[in-house]
Amino acid sequence: MKNQKSLLLAALCLFSVGAFAQKTSKKDEVVTIKTEQGTMRLILFDETPKHKANFLKLSKDKFYDGLLFHRVIDDFMIQGGDPNSRNAKPDDMLGKGDNGYKIPAEFSPKLFHQKGALAAARDNNPAKESSGCQFYIVQGRKWSKNDLDKQAARAARKLTDSQRKVYETIGGTPHLDGSYTVFGQVIDGLDVVDKIGSVEKDERDRPEKNVSMQISVKKMKKKKITRKYGWNYEA
Repeated sequence: MKNQKSLLLAALCLFSVGAFAQKTSKKDEVVTIKTEQGTMRLILFDETPKHKANFLKLSKDKFYDGLLFHRVIDDFMIQGGDPNSRNAKPDDMLGKGDNGYKIPAEFSPKLFHQKGALAAARDNNPAKESSGCQFYIVQGRKWSKNDLDKQAARAARKLTDSQRKVYETIGGTPHLDGSYTVFGQVIDGLDVVDKIGSVEKDERDRPEKNVSMQISVKKMKKKKITRKYGWNYEA
């Protein structure tokens, strides 16, 4: 019964994705994540239509409201979206919860783990399919040219000059490129990622004081998004 339910959920997700991918618009959705540490606003990438449609649906359905950023590693990333984190006790083990389906990986060489990147968490499945609900936001660190050369060689992946510049001047986690699907970017409130990353944590990297989230979605004209937040849709 559980497997049948999982297949049905996945089918419904993929159906909505197909309908979503057919549409082109002069508008886009801005995702707002509110926490006690501040508010972040993000856009989701059209290059990852399955992940975009899934995250928007869960957000509009209020799936994430009250869930925690349950795993926080300074200079690396902040992770949340485990449904088991709602009303979790301080000693509860978190990170294994899911919503019954996975999403096929959607890798694009133009989407990378720069600071503020929104990416899908996953288990060790060989197809690198994403969790249907858990995600992380990159904090990362700045990288030297030599370190980037080593990372690129180890991953057999060529970074563009602009990507290198971002990793050197803004920061990120280049060693995750090509292994986890990046499907969005923080366009406002990047400092909030730093604030959450620096909270006191226990030995499991769970914040000592819960960092809960409230997520909402608002459709806006792309020109207004560019004007208000500086996001360049042509980049």
